[in-house]
Amino acid sequence: MIPREILRKIRQIEIRTNRLVTESLAGQYHSVFKGQGINFDEVREYQPGDDVRSIDWNVTARMNHPFIKKFVEERELTVMLVVDVSGSGWFGSTAQSKRELMAEMASVLAFSAIRNQDKVGLLLFTDQVEQFIPPRKGRRHVLRVIREVLFHEPSRVGTDLRVALEFLLRVTPHRAVVVVLSDFIGALPATALRQCNRRHDVVAVQICDRFELELPALGRLILRDAETGEVLEVNTGDERRRAMFAMRQGKARNDLARAFRSLGIDAIQLRTDESYVGALGRFFEAREKRRHAGTRALIAR
Repeated sequence: MIPREILRKIRQIEIRTNRLVTESLAGQYHSVFKGQGINFDEVREYQPGDDVRSIDWNVTARMNHPFIKKFVEERELTVMLVVDVSGSGWFGSTAQSKRELMAEMASVLAFSAIRNQDKVGLLLFTDQVEQFIPPRKGRRHVLRVIREVLFHEPSRVGTDLRVALEFLLRVTPHRAVVVVLSDFIGALPATALRQCNRRHDVVAVQICDRFELELPALGRLILRDAETGEVLEVNTGDERRRAMFAMRQGKARNDLARAFRSLGIDAIQLRTDESYVGALGRFFEAREKRRHAGTRALIAR
């Protein structure tokens, strides 16, 4: 029997994210992720009204009559949510922790997927694979996904994304949209990400808290690393120290964004103290522009 407070929390996230999906994001999701597999279907005779850019000039030259290339989209996708449930995820300086924001983002993407008749799967990881739920459709399945992201109690507290990606490559043979939700603290497993992105369409969603970017002026603080247990005393009343910390963290964030670009991976950076709606909308718009550009280039060949 699931406790009532857990059901209430899941229901709150469902209502909040379902409204957003219904009002704006479902159509954007369809435009961005549908048609990732645009496959050549056949060549047929040109008919009035067809796009002249679709003309197959080689066939046209052989047959002395215009023919066009016809392409079809793959109609069903698999969306794999790869979620970091390590110790650092419970940090949050606002009403929402990083892990709670991950659950809300997972909910938005999962409800968008099932509204478009796609399957959704879940992989939870720390420095090991904590749980794997195979892709399925349906509202009840999505509610289970949200519950596990929010309330799964991991057996470890460390982080190793490489282990999760290697497991994913073994259990997901067909192309999928792989959304990695993490704070990406620590070394980035570039080789594993590159290999995964060759087979799948990887999207990285970085979740951070404002106090991971800039220290509050609260005097001397004793800080404990949630994953390593390391304890550190910091004088946050020192303005110069705060400025150096903010500069270092800003550089690390920019370096991570550049690393994702070099790997050909689209990334979104979100904060627990800011709305994710605008960032998600901009991400969808940028991907849609690139998708249309790629489709035009494919048809022109």
